[in-house]
Amino acid sequence: MEFTAGGRLEVRISPADVGKRVSVRRLNEGPEAGGKFTDTVGVLTSWNDGVVLITRRDGERVHIAESSLVAGKVVPSAPARRRGPAASYRELARVAARAWPPVESEPLGEWELRAAAGFTRRANSVLPLGDPGRPLDEALARVRQWYAERELPAYIQTATGADDTQELLCAELEDRGWEREVSSAIHVGALAPLGEADVPGAGAEQVLLARSFDEAWLRRYKRFKVPGAHVRKVLAGGPSVWFASVPGASPDAGPAAIGRCVVDGRWAGFMAVEVDPAHRRQGLATAVMAALSRQALAEGASAAWLQVEDDNEGARALYGGLSFAAHHTYHHYRYPSAR
Repeated sequence: MEFTAGGRLEVRISPADVGKRVSVRRLNEGPEAGGKFTDTVGVLTSWNDGVVLITRRDGERVHIAESSLVAGKVVPSAPARRRGPAASYRELARVAARAWPPVESEPLGEWELRAAAGFTRRANSVLPLGDPGRPLDEALARVRQWYAERELPAYIQTATGADDTQELLCAELEDRGWEREVSSAIHVGALAPLGEADVPGAGAEQVLLARSFDEAWLRRYKRFKVPGAHVRKVLAGGPSVWFASVPGASPDAGPAAIGRCVVDGRWAGFMAVEVDPAHRRQGLATAVMAALSRQALAEGASAAWLQVEDDNEGARALYGGLSFAAHHTYHHYRYPSAR
């Protein structure tokens, strides 16, 4: 990482660069630091009262004393990807939203207010893809009112780590007391290698595909309290939806594995991949995704996306082995008074 100009370190950023992606070097402070440097790359989110705030790709906020800066520069907003299909944040955000549709929605400028009787944060949060059409505090007041009318907590889904994501909005929300509850990464990859994945045993031959799900599939999913009409509507929604299942040892046992895929133009999105604990480490998750991928390829898709929560190490390892790479991270912010 080169900071020098004529052999000298220089701080070539200022408060006027807030909102840009930067790379800075600071001198570590304290008796144990030993004069060592630390480099930080992310979006310059604020520069106030002698403190520089940088938001990293994963949403981590780094506060740096201005006095400790020894070098800094603006860097390209979206570094070249080494693997995976090229895609903008907005394209992926819209594709992901269509793949997990709410029961009801309402525009707020370029924001979309979404609700599905509380089934998942994704379907019950604001998707802010631009200007809300009014001052931020007024927009947030409307958000709180809209969700209160539905007796739901007010959530806003933001993103960090890609070009045109919302690091500045994240900072504004945190300054106003909104609390980040959970973060997930969107991973992308080429679809053809996934369809050709090597599946051990007879797993690939066992996968059944259907346009709808049955009660046994729904019982294996389990990501809800009451499987009402709102759950069924979200799961069934999307441009071209497919459900996969691997039969269990007996009808009473339910499926050994399930999955869901939504085909939308060039994209295939994978969700609800679940394996019965008694059947794990048998390649069933890979078999389900491979079967769904072949169906998506037949419909003309070429790229794949999926989401992985930060603390799901098993899923991260699985998808990394299938050549998926992180594209951006999204976060759900909740207004605390709605608890």
